[in-house]
Amino acid sequence: MDAYPPTSVPAGAPTGHTALLDGLCDDLCAELDRRPALVVITGAAGVGKSRLVRELLTRTPPSDTPALVARCRESDAPFAPLVEVLARCRPRAGHLPPVTGALRALLPELTGLLPPAPLPVGDPRAEQHRLVRALCGLTASLGRAVFVVEDVQWADEGTVAFLRTLVSDPPSHLGLVLTARGEDGDAFPFPLRPPPHVMLAERHLVPLSVAGTGALAAGLLGGRAVPEEFAERLYRWTGGLPHVIEEVLRRWPEPMAHPTGVPEPPLPAPVRRLVVEGLRRLPPDARKVASAAAVLDDPAPVHLLGAVAGLGEEETRRALAATLKEGVLRAAEGSEGGAYAFPYALARRAVYEAVAEPERPVLHLRVARALARHISPLPLVRIAEHHRLAGRPTEAVRWLEAAADRAAGAGDAGAATDHYLAALRGGPPAVVRDRVALKLARVALNARPGPQVPAALRQVLDRCSLGPGPSGEIRLLLGLLLRNQSGSGLEALEEIARAVPDLLAVSPGQAARALAIIAIPSLKGWPLGEHRRLLAEAERLLPQVDGDDLRAAVLANRATALALMGDPSAWDAVAELPDTLSGEAAARVHANLAGAATALGHPERARACQTRAWQAVRTHHAPYLEAFVETTDMLAAFTRGRWTGLLERAERAEEQYRDVPDFHAEALLVCGLLRLHTKGQTDVARRLLERAVRTTALDTGIVLTSAAAAQVRVHLAADRPAPAVQAMEGALHHVRRTGAWVWASVLAPPAVQALLRAGRAGEARLLVTELADGIARRDAPAARAALLTCRALLTDTAGPQPGTGGADAPYLTAVDAWTELERPYEAAYVREAWGLRLLAAGAAGGRTVLHEAIAAYQDIDAVWDVLRCQRGLRDHGQVTVRRPGALGYGDHLSPRERAVARLASLGLSNREIARELVLSHRTVEHHVARALRKLGVSSRTEIGSQLGP
Repeated sequence: MDAYPPTSVPAGAPTGHTALLDGLCDDLCAELDRRPALVVITGAAGVGKSRLVRELLTRTPPSDTPALVARCRESDAPFAPLVEVLARCRPRAGHLPPVTGALRALLPELTGLLPPAPLPVGDPRAEQHRLVRALCGLTASLGRAVFVVEDVQWADEGTVAFLRTLVSDPPSHLGLVLTARGEDGDAFPFPLRPPPHVMLAERHLVPLSVAGTGALAAGLLGGRAVPEEFAERLYRWTGGLPHVIEEVLRRWPEPMAHPTGVPEPPLPAPVRRLVVEGLRRLPPDARKVASAAAVLDDPAPVHLLGAVAGLGEEETRRALAATLKEGVLRAAEGSEGGAYAFPYALARRAVYEAVAEPERPVLHLRVARALARHISPLPLVRIAEHHRLAGRPTEAVRWLEAAADRAAGAGDAGAATDHYLAALRGGPPAVVRDRVALKLARVALNARPGPQVPAALRQVLDRCSLGPGPSGEIRLLLGLLLRNQSGSGLEALEEIARAVPDLLAVSPGQAARALAIIAIPSLKGWPLGEHRRLLAEAERLLPQVDGDDLRAAVLANRATALALMGDPSAWDAVAELPDTLSGEAAARVHANLAGAATALGHPERARACQTRAWQAVRTHHAPYLEAFVETTDMLAAFTRGRWTGLLERAERAEEQYRDVPDFHAEALLVCGLLRLHTKGQTDVARRLLERAVRTTALDTGIVLTSAAAAQVRVHLAADRPAPAVQAMEGALHHVRRTGAWVWASVLAPPAVQALLRAGRAGEARLLVTELADGIARRDAPAARAALLTCRALLTDTAGPQPGTGGADAPYLTAVDAWTELERPYEAAYVREAWGLRLLAAGAAGGRTVLHEAIAAYQDIDAVWDVLRCQRGLRDHGQVTVRRPGALGYGDHLSPRERAVARLASLGLSNREIARELVLSHRTVEHHVARALRKLGVSSRTEIGSQLGP
């Protein structure tokens, strides 16, 4: 007997979804095998009902189980879906009851198999009833068949009568499978009430989860796992409906090439048809509600949908019920108060595109007005966008400006910047444009904008419609943006300098502010003398500065400039800062001061300023300032040897701050330095440091000098003095050009070492002289410690003086200076140089001093430096047999023993020493006993004379 052949899943079916189908099919096959059986499958359009049916039929043995598949359609003729499938069946001869003869007119293809037609009864209702009985008899004659009827929600009256009869009394060998759109049994036009002996299996299919969407996408894309972010976006676009997912990915070339850059994928024609068909089935008012929802975009309550659709409340509710029944809209997930939306983003797009183009502006204007009347707080950005789409740009700009004002007032500089920028792009009138541009310039300083903001401000300035005051202020703020965030360097300083004449014409206070800003020095800026001149001009204008905030800004920049110059009056200027500094201004000035204090060698002041900066930034949401304070804190942590966890922190900052060159450069610097010192990854470190140098915009004495110093050390460690000299020359040129010797504290000692190792002692002495002259009368303790270190290194050029101890004093002085400044790395570096000098001269104590350097390096996890010191010991024949994992000191004091012995010689008791060094009392006793034995003395009072420097 011929029957409708079972269809199969296409080759290469998506693995993720097939795995989900497998479990369902296994269950349903077992239940369908228990005849008579009724399988009911419901779910939304596109959820996979038809695919599940096809998969179910492929698992049904075709030899003895004919499969018939009928599909109901809208506006079908009576019994149309049944006629289409039964006309192709071949019932078994002798199994047809006489009543099936009534089907001769309906199924002429079976005339030769059917019994004679019965006489007409003359009653239409009776005729239809006889047809239903005949169809049931024909179905029963098929034996162990599987009869599938899909989309029963559209079944005509005759088909409904047939299915109702078949369900109430199915043939004993029949397996009946029904599918319908909707929720469970509510989707059917008749109640499902089979007799108790019938096996009933009901399955409601739900859309895939985000994870399931990702799994299906992975299968469709060839098994490649997709990022979670892409899966989430795909779920939002498709609602997790497998059919929609497949159509989208089939028609979207290389979707993974831009997982975040494409707002929406293409709208596939099959998905558009699916949605539009549902839309056409709606009554007129329901279509109006659907259109209103599409234009509103976001989930909307009944009253808002009605306002946009132009319907009363009762009409809206009836229309909404129709959209829900058809599945065009649904209750929004997680919404309170009964909001409604489309099941997925592409469905909304399909309905929106179905709205006649001339009608769209009208609806957008209704939405804008409805939002302004019904929603609180006002969704200003949404209102602006709907005015724009309604063809009213002036109104759109007005609402965007209001949104930006509100965000700025709430301290959300990033959002305010975006809204002001969008307002400028809307092409406002000149007066509005100039006003918005000034607001944008003011707020963008505390955001982290891209290059669009400077470009927009330049366009406004180029129109020459601004008066001197606004023009000067915008130019000043544009210069600050370029200086702080775009990496433009000298261009930024020159932009601010161009603002001064305009500002002088209207506001001496603003001019003083501009002068104080460009008075802040930098290694890539002007010579310090020019910055001092500019600062003097700003100070001259101070008496004319009106307004507490403006005066505070000038004083803050003046204090920053003085501190960075190492001016002795800087900290008096800091003390004079008003207590009324705003949160933003306080965060900015104290971060600047913390950075200056760290670089110049004022650890206590740096900590105090950093604390105040954090306090200010935590109470005011400003992304730029948060990044500023964070990178300043990272540099301070590196300088003080607090390296635990710092590399991970710096790597996070390197990723986050790529849009702000100076902060990015500082994060790259810390990453490079830690990769070098804690990992020994010289090649990786070199690349990171080179990127930091290329990235930094102006650099207030940190990046160029620190990167160059590290490169010099790498070359010296590899015994390459000539490349070491070359590595220092660029940064040293900037120091000499600007006269910023107060920032040479990190660079000068390795530079002197490189020159000495290269046989250029005369240049080394000249460099030390320049350093001494450059920091004279400057408040720069770190530079003075560097000068002491350089002078100690120069003692090597006078020849070794073994036994005198005279050449050791400069080293000890330098070590003490760095230790006092809480710079453990520099102190250890001096000890290393000292120890190597002693070993090279054959003088006593070299081994001990070098071991002290090793211990100091170990305290900060400077692994690369420890290995360098150990190689220095081996190079001088100082090989110690030691237990694995611990340094051996033989008859020499270990660093810890020396520390304990020094305190004991000062008269401290064991308990006092234990408290001072955070040791146990018993450990101190052991250290004291070993120190007495190694020094060959019998009492604590004799330790001092034997301990040495």
